[in-house]
Amino acid sequence: MLLNVEKINVFYGDLQALYDLSFYVQKGEIVSVIGSNGAGKSTTMNAISGVFRPSSGKIIFKEKEIQNAKSHQIVELGLIQIPEARRLFPYMSVIENLELGAFSARARKDKDNTLKFVYELFPVLKDRKNQIAGTLSGGEQQMLAIGRGIMNKPTLLMLDEPSLGLAPKLVRQVFEVVQQINCIGITVLLVEQNVYHSLEIAHRGYVLEHGSVIMEGKGKELLKKDEIRKAYLGI
Repeated sequence: MLLNVEKINVFYGDLQALYDLSFYVQKGEIVSVIGSNGAGKSTTMNAISGVFRPSSGKIIFKEKEIQNAKSHQIVELGLIQIPEARRLFPYMSVIENLELGAFSARARKDKDNTLKFVYELFPVLKDRKNQIAGTLSGGEQQMLAIGRGIMNKPTLLMLDEPSLGLAPKLVRQVFEVVQQINCIGITVLLVEQNVYHSLEIAHRGYVLEHGSVIMEGKGKELLKKDEIRKAYLGI
């Protein structure tokens, strides 16, 4: 067990967003979390990464409780989040964004080798390493966001809506990259509205509704369920 979320509750002021939410991620898996807008997907990611603090419950990563840890402490443990909308430094160059991804002491030790891997994964970033990040296309910016996350040498990489706003061809490429990342030993927790692609590549998946898990199972088995096909695939 790499990550175990145990009955966490999260509030925005008086409004409760997560209700006794529980799930787990095992080392080496791709786990997808799906659900409609407002189901609590991004809140879940932000609670795990330390942006929000649960009012109750536990989050255990590498056998350590992290629900009260600060974000930089969580990053040092190897848990990295790539947020929705990329959140790049738009006025800095591609290489500057990538190097900032390796700011932790753990990641700095092997920065050059990690950068080489990122360039192999995304050759366009090497070609445009001196280009200002904000001038890249949407697909290239998403590659840069993923590359910056990899630079921190994650044990668990959390991706929040990585295909958002991308053309269909680029969407397929993003999911292929997620599989490549997983093949080199990085565990992936994926939050996505693209239900078909996210469950197609997932070892396991969870369905969130109103801040709680209402269904779970193997990714491809969830795709066959009538409830999923009707609610999310329009079939």
